[in-house]
Amino acid sequence: MVQSHLTSRQIMIMAAAERSGRVDVETLSTSFEVTPQTIRKDLNDLCDRDLLLRTHGGAVYPQGASNFAYVARQGQAPDAKRDIGAAAASLIGDNASVFLTIGTTTEQVATHLRSHTGLMVITNNLNVATILADAPSCQLVIAGGLVRKSDGGIVGEATLDFVGQFRVDFAVIGVSAIDADGTLLDYDYREVRVLQEIIRLARRTILVADATKFERNAPVRIASLSDIDILVTDRDLPAPLAEFAAANGVRVNIPALAEAA
Repeated sequence: MVQSHLTSRQIMIMAAAERSGRVDVETLSTSFEVTPQTIRKDLNDLCDRDLLLRTHGGAVYPQGASNFAYVARQGQAPDAKRDIGAAAASLIGDNASVFLTIGTTTEQVATHLRSHTGLMVITNNLNVATILADAPSCQLVIAGGLVRKSDGGIVGEATLDFVGQFRVDFAVIGVSAIDADGTLLDYDYREVRVLQEIIRLARRTILVADATKFERNAPVRIASLSDIDILVTDRDLPAPLAEFAAANGVRVNIPALAEAA
């Protein structure tokens, strides 16, 4: 699924809107040292993409159980996601069966799996399927079900039934948020049901999540961090979460720290 990327300023505007609930033209103009007209163009563009809702003098972040739009998530923490993807892929050997779920970070894992040999990859992510479609030594299996237009994710009852046919060596999953008590969260209950089944059926589960997931919230519970074998992230975990991971035997892999060692 090809979508145009946001500019770095638009990504920062989105982050500010998500934190505060709204943004205004004058404040943004001062903060970014650009003209109000430039900010209005940014806001109009973001609203045209259904990422923000225009108001007099600014814009508001859409409230309720709606996920950060795919085009914006693609632009969030791209370097961290690339490093996380490479690290997660390195944990998977050749000749393995792997389930790759919905998410921009799992798409980075897919990119770094292209050079593996003898893989069987099952996915409910059309973007992952596109990345691996011409990989020279990968058997690709795509789930059936309802395709979400927003991000190319495949969800629903048919997807759930499909997933139940497999017992994979690895599941690589993403989430929308991680609470301090280790609860893994997402927005779409249909996707959550598929994730729960994947975690249940995988021999080992790898969670890929950049540090922004420690600062966000979402309404639907997937599972607990204690149900995960390995968490690959880009920064030290907040203290309560680090203690929870250690107490429950969750291995934490931080690529930047490994490189510095």
